[in-house]
Amino acid sequence: MSKDSGNSTSKGLMWKLLKKHISPSQLVGFSLASLIGLTIVILAVQFHQDVRPIFNDEESFIRKDYLIITKAVSTAGTLLGGKSDFSPEAIADIEAQPWCRKVGKFSSNDYSLYATLGVGGIGGRAMGTMLFFESIPTEFIDVADRDWRFDPDKPEIPVIMSRDYLSLYNFGFAASQGLPQVSEGIVSSVPLEFTLRGNGNYDTLRGRIVGFSNRLNTIVVPEEFMQWSNKRYGSGLDRAPSRLIVEVNSPGDVKMQEYLSEHGYQVAGDKMQQGKAQYFLNLIVTIVIIVGIIISLLSFFVLMLSIYLLLQKNTKKLQDLLLLGYSPAQVSRTYISMVAAINAGVLVISVIIMLVARSCYLPTLKALGTNGGTIVIALAVAVIIMALITAGNIVAIKRKINALWIHNA
Repeated sequence: MSKDSGNSTSKGLMWKLLKKHISPSQLVGFSLASLIGLTIVILAVQFHQDVRPIFNDEESFIRKDYLIITKAVSTAGTLLGGKSDFSPEAIADIEAQPWCRKVGKFSSNDYSLYATLGVGGIGGRAMGTMLFFESIPTEFIDVADRDWRFDPDKPEIPVIMSRDYLSLYNFGFAASQGLPQVSEGIVSSVPLEFTLRGNGNYDTLRGRIVGFSNRLNTIVVPEEFMQWSNKRYGSGLDRAPSRLIVEVNSPGDVKMQEYLSEHGYQVAGDKMQQGKAQYFLNLIVTIVIIVGIIISLLSFFVLMLSIYLLLQKNTKKLQDLLLLGYSPAQVSRTYISMVAAINAGVLVISVIIMLVARSCYLPTLKALGTNGGTIVIALAVAVIIMALITAGNIVAIKRKINALWIHNA
């Protein structure tokens, strides 16, 4: 008889001897509890991954959220000449808040500015208007362009415009005036001329739209140009900003909302409402995951209790096996194989349930404009949880068997 055949026979006899006191109902109870707990956890993780694109405009591993903050303008402040700018102390206080990552200051032009669109305008009509410029640090800009810089020796002004402005023209002004609608590509190719006047200087400079921003509801130019132009055409003095752009951890943070309300600050757009929805989504998912983890831990202890009771009932048989020359590792392997098989089955079934549940809600998410997120994270979480539970089971079984072996010795 070969060695492998002998080992197989030995394992079979050992299993027949030890399985007598195994309670199927206890194993089924553990399996169901573990299955429910693991399914809750990975389904919550997967649902969060699938829903996140609805709230996130920026695709990145760690999403950046930005708020544009202003001071509320009151009637009394208007009549009494109250200021709506931010002092250095106020900016420093915002930067010190735990929900704030960094703060950028808006700078505006300090001179007269007139813009002319194209040669002959759009549709054969010359278009011109008084305008304004603002600038912020480049790190806060959501449009990437290699020409986002200004050279005083070759003055051409790169401009980033709010995408809302183009929508207002196409669906408001153009429709009412009988003008053609234009795409972003056409607008970007149309030459611009800016007439800058102030401080005894008068110049006309060419401009070019390099992109459209979803984040910034303004007309943005590089900081280098703003500093150069304010010095040449304006007073050249540093003025306190009236608007701030703040990178935050989460726009739905309750403490942040309390701080802004307490100081009378306003947030542009609906970012706060969107942030609240995402905040509550994260909160609900976190609660569900915690419940799932608690159920998984309870199932782990249920299994450990079942194994300890089983080992206790088989104490005499285990001692006999050890006296017959079986090693603790050989005896432990029987129980370890059983636990590993149960946990593997729980893992596979829970993943199948998660995928079936996902297929049920995914059509609704697609109707909202997203195809969902990756399933890799949920699968990784499932594998890690079951690996940890299995490792804990193995350690406990080996410790119990070794304790019997030491006692028998």
